[in-house]
Amino acid sequence: MIEYQTENTRVAEYLSQLSLEEYIGPHAPEKVVVLADSGYDDHKIQKAIAGKNWKFIIALKSTRSVKTEKAYSTTKKAEDWKSVTITFKNNRKTGWKTIRAPKNGGKKKRMEFRVRQITGYLKNFGKAQLICSQFKTKSNKGKRKHLACNDLKATPRQIVIGYRLRWAIEIFHKEIKMFLGFEDVSAKYFSSVISHVHWVYCAYILLNSSPPGFHIGMKSMAEKQLMINKIIENNGLSAVHQILTQVKGPQRLKTHIQKALNGDVSDKLLALCGLQ
Repeated sequence: MIEYQTENTRVAEYLSQLSLEEYIGPHAPEKVVVLADSGYDDHKIQKAIAGKNWKFIIALKSTRSVKTEKAYSTTKKAEDWKSVTITFKNNRKTGWKTIRAPKNGGKKKRMEFRVRQITGYLKNFGKAQLICSQFKTKSNKGKRKHLACNDLKATPRQIVIGYRLRWAIEIFHKEIKMFLGFEDVSAKYFSSVISHVHWVYCAYILLNSSPPGFHIGMKSMAEKQLMINKIIENNGLSAVHQILTQVKGPQRLKTHIQKALNGDVSDKLLALCGLQ
């Protein structure tokens, strides 16, 4: 019988067992930063990250229990925990500061946020920086985001910019699903699924490594996919052109085409021309 485990429990176990050196080689653990949205606001995940000597920037659920440093030192550890939303409401003396952060896209180069910062404690985890962040507008009535970071030396600006980098990860997953068949796998063995994922990642890396024939500045994954198709088509046309310029070229080309009509799948030229 297989014991049920929540996704967050599995993620915490995965992080605890992960040998990052196998993927990126020797590195300084304290420079690894894990980014996550509020769906992964879980003390098990946060402890697993800290146990690796890594840093995290995680969005908090509005109900996540926290304490300020003062409350932590003057109350019993099991009592008087309040939600992060209420904690910031009760600490209005901590004023707003305006920060500028690079924009992910568009004409405007920077965005302005207003932030409040408290050093406090996350329930069942420990000490962390707590950030209340909001996109700055004339009315300042936008949705507020609460972040936690276990790097006590990081500035509020660094924390907000770090969390915004998570959007690039969302775009990455969207593109590999739309263009590279990330979800198009039906395998008997889990090892086959892992291989499929790795091949998709390899394809993504190659497409973003400026292959020959790609225009400088080409960013769209759709454009890159079209370019790959054109390169494949051009290879086929080049092979046909090469045969036609040879002695008895037209006759030889007819022979290749006849093989295709007869169902011969061993001909390399037919593969280039897409006739198999």
